[in-house]
Amino acid sequence: MPAQQKKLIFSAAAVLSLACALGTAAAVGTQLWVRGSVLCSTGALLVNASGPELRKFIGDIQYGLFSGQRVRQCGLGGRPFQFSFFPDLLRIIPASIHVSVILFCTVLIVFALVGAGFFMLNAFGSPYETLHGPAGLYLWSFISCSCGCLVMILFSSEVKIHHLSEKIANFKEGAFTFKTHSEQFANSFWTILVCSLVHFLNALLIRFAGFEFPFSKSKDSGTITGAVDLMY
Repeated sequence: MPAQQKKLIFSAAAVLSLACALGTAAAVGTQLWVRGSVLCSTGALLVNASGPELRKFIGDIQYGLFSGQRVRQCGLGGRPFQFSFFPDLLRIIPASIHVSVILFCTVLIVFALVGAGFFMLNAFGSPYETLHGPAGLYLWSFISCSCGCLVMILFSSEVKIHHLSEKIANFKEGAFTFKTHSEQFANSFWTILVCSLVHFLNALLIRFAGFEFPFSKSKDSGTITGAVDLMY
């Protein structure tokens, strides 16, 4: 492939990696990871609410990795409540999983930036045959894509398996019990998915640029090398 086309491909990959790093950093700081609604089941049972009356007992909840907001509604009007995971909810959430999600998000940002730097180096510099060359580009893309997948898997298990929304809704609630009425992942979660797909796309761009997969050698080169060794 001509050098000019390789420069364009690697430049595009660098821009994509940089955009993923910035997008992930922005996603980590938002409260748009999960949106949903919670039902005040205690209040609804007390008045035997059904149909339109049931809406008076459905509150809203949204949260991210560090903070969020819930609207407590038990037939007496909505009462908003701001909360933070650290240190407010640290005792009731699966802390190890939550910290792991934040850690992998950080690793994703770092390696996306590293990958963007090496893509630029290969586009406008003289790539070396170590971590600056194709092996390094595959490595950074693979690590970033893997971290993005781990973030989605861990956070999904925290929300769905460990019932994170219900634990948050029932935080500091004595008389009333809340149940999850509906919940869905919001924009920040899907941003991580897009970033993971972009890093996978970068690996395809490396291959499209003409680089062989790391540590792969053709049979012809091995035969020629062996013949040269026999001469000496």
